[in-house]
Amino acid sequence: MSLQSFFKPMKLTDDPGEQDYLAIQPYIDAAKILSHVTYQSVYVVDYYKREFIFMSDNPLFLCGHTASQVQKMGWLYYFNHVPEDDLALLLEINEAGFSFYNELPIEERLEYSISYDFHLKQSNKHLLLINHKLAPLVLDKSSNIWLALCFVSTSSNRASGNIIIQKMNSDKAYRYDLSNKLWKLQPSVKLTSEEKEILILSSQGLTIKEIAERLFVTIHAIKYHRGNILDKLHARNIGEAMACAANYKLI
Repeated sequence: MSLQSFFKPMKLTDDPGEQDYLAIQPYIDAAKILSHVTYQSVYVVDYYKREFIFMSDNPLFLCGHTASQVQKMGWLYYFNHVPEDDLALLLEINEAGFSFYNELPIEERLEYSISYDFHLKQSNKHLLLINHKLAPLVLDKSSNIWLALCFVSTSSNRASGNIIIQKMNSDKAYRYDLSNKLWKLQPSVKLTSEEKEILILSSQGLTIKEIAERLFVTIHAIKYHRGNILDKLHARNIGEAMACAANYKLI
């Protein structure tokens, strides 16, 4: 596996010049502002320069480095800080994601984002499972991805993978089947108002007893609704359910 492997699926037919980079500066400035109001790590990748043209100083993604050090490493950062098995997974996600993207109508190419989990080797040598979301930010003149905006947070899942592509302002989502190497349309999930409220209160750290008191219902009722939530989202616990609900934009 080489660095070049990550760029093979990409269509890079234009050559952005100095004026083009001046034109996209407001996007970079917006990413900088966004990084100050979220706990997540935020960075912007430039597929033409093969660089990270912005990297926030949130320590989660930096693995003990400074933001400028990671920015200077660029794609080599992944080779240095992602375990070999997960690096192969990232390459497969990259190929599958661009294959999906290249089939989209041009007018829809800014409407989809991809989410997946992989491990990072921290400075203490421990592995941390993170969730990585990527969305096209700027297209080139040929409507191919030029810049992408990335968000990194801790994952509530237990293993790498969990690869999902979603359409903006829609419940349409596709999950990548690693076994069969194909995208599968996910059946839409609907939560009741009670289930959404329980998830929101759970995310605020309330216990089952506290949620029952807040909603003026029995503990048994809360347990019943939580069971339905886990079933609908195919989650093993309420933390995983909250992550799934956030990914599917249900809360």
